[in-house]
Amino acid sequence: MAEIVELEAKVRERAGKGAARAVRREGLVPGVIYGDKQDPVLVSFGYQELMKQVETGRLMSTLVEIRVGGDKIRAIARDIQFEPVRDFLQHVDFLRLGKGARITVEVPCKFIGEDDSPGLSRGGVLNVVRYEIEVNCPANAIPEEIEVDLSGLDIGDGAHGSSLKLPEGVELTITDRDFTICTIASPTVEAEPSEEGEEEDVEAGEVPTVGDESGEEASED
Repeated sequence: MAEIVELEAKVRERAGKGAARAVRREGLVPGVIYGDKQDPVLVSFGYQELMKQVETGRLMSTLVEIRVGGDKIRAIARDIQFEPVRDFLQHVDFLRLGKGARITVEVPCKFIGEDDSPGLSRGGVLNVVRYEIEVNCPANAIPEEIEVDLSGLDIGDGAHGSSLKLPEGVELTITDRDFTICTIASPTVEAEPSEEGEEEDVEAGEVPTVGDESGEEASED
């Protein structure tokens, strides 16, 4: 199970663009916590603390405990906005998670068993179709990664959703087809010039000999 990240937040009294700009001028990031049939809570986060979690690339699939106003709120990030020109962190939305809640998230793949893949051992190339897999799982049991086993795969073979061994309570959201995660492709080999072709390039009959008639006529012209 992935770790639970803790974040500190302050309650914001006012909503709107002007209030949000004022928060940013203080070096904070405006946000909102909503869901679980409760009123939304306007909050602000320390820029560096929040950015550190955003830069992991896993905030959208990580359970977060937000400490705000003496309360602790379990939530997960649902939207992260950046300023389009300077790429500054601008706003974040968190979905509040109640007890027993389930959540749909994208979990990164971890490819294992490369040394036991005949196709890769023979020079095949791993062609990854999906780097992440969408699953539905308990909010308190989000997998940190999903293992994709390449053992036994030869050139032309692939790993599919049906081959995954998921933790208890974790379910694939794609159920109408056996989707492909990766394949083992043939190695690309550049064609080498043939010896026959090399010989044709240097055949003496195709090169005028110095002093022959064609050469003399050319020099007189």
